[in-house]
Amino acid sequence: MLETRLTKLLGVEHPIIQGGMMRVSRAELVSAVANAGAFGFLTALTQPTPEALVAEVERTRSMTDRPFGVNLTILPSLNPPPYEEYAQAIIESGVKFVETAGRSPAPFVPPFEAAGVKVIHKCTSLKHAMKAQQVGCVAVEIDGFEAAGHPGEDDIPSLVLLPRAVDELEIPVIACGGFSDGRSLVAALALGAEGVSMGTRFLGTQEAPVHENLKQKLVEGSELDTQLLFRKFRNTARVYKNSVALEVAEIESRPDSEFEDVAALVAGSRGAVVLETGDMEHGIWWAGISTGLIHDIPTVAELVSRIVSDAEEIIQQRLPGLTR
Repeated sequence: MLETRLTKLLGVEHPIIQGGMMRVSRAELVSAVANAGAFGFLTALTQPTPEALVAEVERTRSMTDRPFGVNLTILPSLNPPPYEEYAQAIIESGVKFVETAGRSPAPFVPPFEAAGVKVIHKCTSLKHAMKAQQVGCVAVEIDGFEAAGHPGEDDIPSLVLLPRAVDELEIPVIACGGFSDGRSLVAALALGAEGVSMGTRFLGTQEAPVHENLKQKLVEGSELDTQLLFRKFRNTARVYKNSVALEVAEIESRPDSEFEDVAALVAGSRGAVVLETGDMEHGIWWAGISTGLIHDIPTVAELVSRIVSDAEEIIQQRLPGLTR
């Protein structure tokens, strides 16, 4: 068994986190991760109301008696959701860990702390990681450039960004971006991380509540099958390379283009259709370059067991054999 500061903090068997994924991190997936001895996060904003989030927490508890948490992603928006109400719902639900992302969690840390809820912040730069430690987060997930979603604007991959964060921080650092198997777990631990956070790899599991066509795309895809969007608008996003992503990239390359020119193509409602119906060309959907390492669609239990056993074999057998 691999015991780290992260496993002790979360009260789990394995140093593996399933990060929050919009419209994906629901009770079915999160409970399966928890039952496998890892740690999963529901996504608060997947639920249409704070009350629905509390109900989803209870639905997850009906499927597992092991710990899990809730993700609260805080993004700039013309019509922002009621973040404070979702935060209060998280407190009332009784979960003990929150994964924050997007903007600084500083305004939310005090009420969470007062309620005994610990905050783990996902960030894409050393500067933001240090700020998260300063405002009271108990750990950070450091998102390398390989990651799906919004990997930041600095383009620093995990191989460099992760040890930089480990060198500068006192709180546990969790590796995120490109991690998907036992080899990458060992690499993360060797670089000083206390565990790994995975999104794309958990998307490719039997319990992930998305259409089978999407899962098959992950198996068929390679490390070359993602597309960077919104670079021009300094809101870089990594998505799967489909016809919509390529159309958006072409529009974005025009000198006079603005975000409004692509807004309809990248609407979340279109992405939801992809996940639900399997029409893989209807909208954009998130995927990291670790899709190049996805070759099957196991159960969550099979995946976690395989990652841990492969990591232990590498540590116990392969690495000792390299020294003389």
